[in-house]
Amino acid sequence: MLRRPEYRRALVFCGIIGIPVSLIAFWFLVALHELEHVLWVTWPHDLGWNEPPWWWPFPPALVSGVGVALVVLRLPGRGGHIPASGLHAGGAGKSAIPGVVLAALASLPLGAVLGPEAPLIALGGGLALVFRDLVRAPATEASTKLLSASGAAAAISAIFGNPLVAAVLLMEVAGVGGPQLFAVMLPALLSSGIGSIIFTGFGRWTGLQTGSLDIGLPAPPVLDTGDVVWSVLMAVAIGAGIHWVLVGGRHVAVFVAAHPMRNTVLCALGAAGFAALDSALTGRSPSEVALSGQATLSQLASNPHAWSVGALVAVLLCKGAAYTLCLGSLRGGPVFPALFLGGAAGALLAPLPGFGLVPAMAAGMAAAAAAALRLPVSSVVLVALLLGHTGSGPVVVLAAVVSFVTAELMPPGPPIPEFSTGKRRARRSEASPS
Repeated sequence: MLRRPEYRRALVFCGIIGIPVSLIAFWFLVALHELEHVLWVTWPHDLGWNEPPWWWPFPPALVSGVGVALVVLRLPGRGGHIPASGLHAGGAGKSAIPGVVLAALASLPLGAVLGPEAPLIALGGGLALVFRDLVRAPATEASTKLLSASGAAAAISAIFGNPLVAAVLLMEVAGVGGPQLFAVMLPALLSSGIGSIIFTGFGRWTGLQTGSLDIGLPAPPVLDTGDVVWSVLMAVAIGAGIHWVLVGGRHVAVFVAAHPMRNTVLCALGAAGFAALDSALTGRSPSEVALSGQATLSQLASNPHAWSVGALVAVLLCKGAAYTLCLGSLRGGPVFPALFLGGAAGALLAPLPGFGLVPAMAAGMAAAAAAALRLPVSSVVLVALLLGHTGSGPVVVLAAVVSFVTAELMPPGPPIPEFSTGKRRARRSEASPS
């Protein structure tokens, strides 16, 4: 294929397109972050509060519900796909770019329990096609798919900060290799995780060595039997729990489709209500339930002892409920709220006998990501990137596989509703959960 001139031209063109797409994606993320900071930090401080009061999520939620509903009803592309249907590989098309941007701006900074990855994929894919048309490059079905995937990868790498995660994520989302990929990769992931545990365990138990790639960095924590057993059991529970959250999101999407304006607003206010409830119960900021959870996950990981058992239980229940409502009503991606819920579940269960905090949070995040995305390889790579050098790789792999299998074996939810020329129609989403 590399010997074909048209493929080499396409390769060069994709590399060139990655420059403007990644720059636009970067400033899009900056805009989201600045708006979020103004709404949830600057304005409360200017009004004399150290943290937003418990009622703070309601006004932004009202604006969010109305804004998203107007985009869905009035603009091409309906603001992007419904988050409960999972991640989609292609861009939303050139005409849908304004709706995708506006729906994301109306959702993410205003308290939606969703992340920016889905709008970035749609934005990147659509922008790649815009630039292709600007330079009047030939448009074929193959080149359109290639450019759309390349643009999406360039945009999504802006949020994860790593091209490897973006490439693996887009490969799995696009279904490269088809069902055969999962048939091969699941056993490979499972056996590699078990093999890593056995190899590491025997190497340290016997004192013998078989050669190593160790270059002298500080040794990571040693996994023990409790870490492995609890991680597997926790992955089953998290896989089932996240699956039913997504199924609930599908039911919410059906509810919203019956009356988009009214019901979108009701769901946004309902999510704000759960954020307010958590704040009233725990005395903590309502932003810990509202928003994607990306910043709160960092705070939890750096200082888990600042969270009581009651606070962890409350945030799991309230954020899970708000996540369900947002999955079916607002616009964004499912990754970061799932990561937070998995990390919080790990922190809650870490005191179990023989369970360490680091492997507990690592396994929890991997299990939640795999159940939410139905992309086990991407989930492993993403969590490994977040963890860095911790030695918890084997339990990350095992938790992702166990959670993925658990979620896939459970009954699917209802089909995701869509709109076409103002009339409701439904389809079974090609993306997860299924």
